[in-house]
Amino acid sequence: MPSDHSSNKVVRILDSRTDTAAEVCPACFGTRVRLVEGKGAKICEVCRPKNVNRLLDAARIPARYADCTFENYHDPAGTGSIYWARMKAKTWVNDYPAVGKGLLLIGQVGVGKTHLAVATLKGLIEKGVPCLFCEFGSLLKQIQDSYNPVSKTSELRVLAPVYQAEVLVLDELGASIPTDWVRDTMYQIINKRYNDKKLTIFTSNYFDEPRVDKHPEEEMPRRTFSRKASAERIRDLTTLEDRIGTRLRSRLYEMCNVVEIEAEDYRKNQDKHR
Repeated sequence: MPSDHSSNKVVRILDSRTDTAAEVCPACFGTRVRLVEGKGAKICEVCRPKNVNRLLDAARIPARYADCTFENYHDPAGTGSIYWARMKAKTWVNDYPAVGKGLLLIGQVGVGKTHLAVATLKGLIEKGVPCLFCEFGSLLKQIQDSYNPVSKTSELRVLAPVYQAEVLVLDELGASIPTDWVRDTMYQIINKRYNDKKLTIFTSNYFDEPRVDKHPEEEMPRRTFSRKASAERIRDLTTLEDRIGTRLRSRLYEMCNVVEIEAEDYRKNQDKHR
């Protein structure tokens, strides 16, 4: 007498890529969405926790920012800027995918731009959106290393996830010394996502108006310039356009809504606000 498999809680199908049986959620059959009578399509509650954990792992969020959320993004000084930045980011997440642009989070060091970017990314992941976090300097280093003939990586292997991510966080835009290679590489990455209509969230310490006192002198290569020349060089490269180039800044106007954050450096004032 054949056994009754109707009570089984796991459905197995043949994965054509591996020719092996893969477990599929019995409630939504792998679609991650199920129909609820009278309510329409809903995110499947059965497989959602597993999917969220999988997406969080794939997003490559640094361990230091693993606990960043909208709820713990606070404004100790009570300036109101952080409150409004948080509300804009939360609204963007709530409206996704009905958003036409990404976000450009601008503020001086220590105002929580990366925190807010990660909180936004995690909000999207809760909705089942595949995302990726990249620190721009580290990404450039990976690309440089891929040119090494001894390396087992390749430029395409490094860049493919960056190009393909449905939503990408590019942290610390403009922080690297703006050599021709850096600018060309930035343009290649960002222009590719622009042409593919991929949404990107950027963070940057650089505003569109000069703020010389906001950027420490050590960012510039001291061996290259004398003290006087170094100071003049800093004054010349204190805007976002200076750091990333005119054509790329032009792209960002079309790609992103700007969110400026005016607040104290929380790292410098941690003891004061405890």
